[in-house]
Amino acid sequence: MSVPFFNLSRQYALLAGELEPAIKESAASCAYIGGKYVAAFEKEISEYLGVRHAVGVGNGTDALMLALRACNVRAGDEVITTPFSFFATAEAIAAIGATPVFVDVLEDDFNMDPALVEAAITPRTKAVLPVHIFGQPADLEAIAQTARKHGLKVIDDAAQAIGAAIGGKRVGGFADATTWSFYPTKNLGACGDAGMVTTNDDGVATVLRALREHGAAKNGAIARELLDGITEDGLQDAPADALYNPFKYFNYIIGYNSRLDGIQAAALSVKLRHLDAFNAKREEISEFYTGALKGVDGLIAPPRSTPAKHSCWHQYAIRVDDKKGMVAYLGEQGIGAGEFYPVPLHLQKAFAGLGYREGSLPVAEKLCGQTVCLPIFPELSQEELEAVTIAVKSFL
Repeated sequence: MSVPFFNLSRQYALLAGELEPAIKESAASCAYIGGKYVAAFEKEISEYLGVRHAVGVGNGTDALMLALRACNVRAGDEVITTPFSFFATAEAIAAIGATPVFVDVLEDDFNMDPALVEAAITPRTKAVLPVHIFGQPADLEAIAQTARKHGLKVIDDAAQAIGAAIGGKRVGGFADATTWSFYPTKNLGACGDAGMVTTNDDGVATVLRALREHGAAKNGAIARELLDGITEDGLQDAPADALYNPFKYFNYIIGYNSRLDGIQAAALSVKLRHLDAFNAKREEISEFYTGALKGVDGLIAPPRSTPAKHSCWHQYAIRVDDKKGMVAYLGEQGIGAGEFYPVPLHLQKAFAGLGYREGSLPVAEKLCGQTVCLPIFPELSQEELEAVTIAVKSFL
């Protein structure tokens, strides 16, 4: 039996009756950039996560860059982060002129090891950037405790963690800023690129809103004061619903063009209503896999969710010694699998100048040689799940 690693068309078919009218309405309104659909989605996300501010941006990578800059990370600063993540996590740090400093991860949940953060801090360190990898929450409490001790900002990358929770509270409001990706394959996926930053800090939110629109108008002037201490008198801005804003031609800081569009926001609002049900189905799949693969020699399953750390199960990552052999065998059986991640970030050629070598971060390197992600999207059938586990056990 052929089982895809991911299939977007199944969810679209399931939600087409809601998605198509919402997208058509948004298109007909001509509110293509920003506007009421973006404002509505930002409000819905802030309520869902229990945070003060949700700022829509163009994509998850932009969310990281804007969040770093909103927390006043600048060129020449250092940001402590994980080597076991998608490239964008460290790329965003480098893209604003800062330097990623990698610390190793924990073997059980693949997340940043909090015990290693303090030793990585130098006079140039400005922030710590953990990732909730595969939907498993990182230990933000321990990381934040060390960061606060040294006056550092905490920015968590939750691109894979929408709906994940720590101690019963959803990820999104624990750090100075939390970044999100709504890439189509995420648990909450747009019909294209989309991203967001959430925060409980009013100042950070204002800077984010300035940065996403070229550092212009009143938000830009306030951002300049917050970041550089330069006060501007007589600030003005157009009404939020104004068709034309003459003040957008007054720019106070260097920003970006990174705005969430109305059509994506309309689609995401529809999907947000189903997110908890979809995540619950992902957890059911994870429990099936864990039970079906229990006791299989040569396989380590990911940790189960607990009230203290509840995963949203973006991926189900098993560990095997022969990763390449497993992926090849599954492919021969028609089973899709993800090789996340084949190369740890500290060994990527783009970061060769940082001086890391094989053996620098042994746990991350070991995990990159072992992790195989099995299909876990909510629309999988029971027959497909059984085919996956039969193939895994057959290989081992």
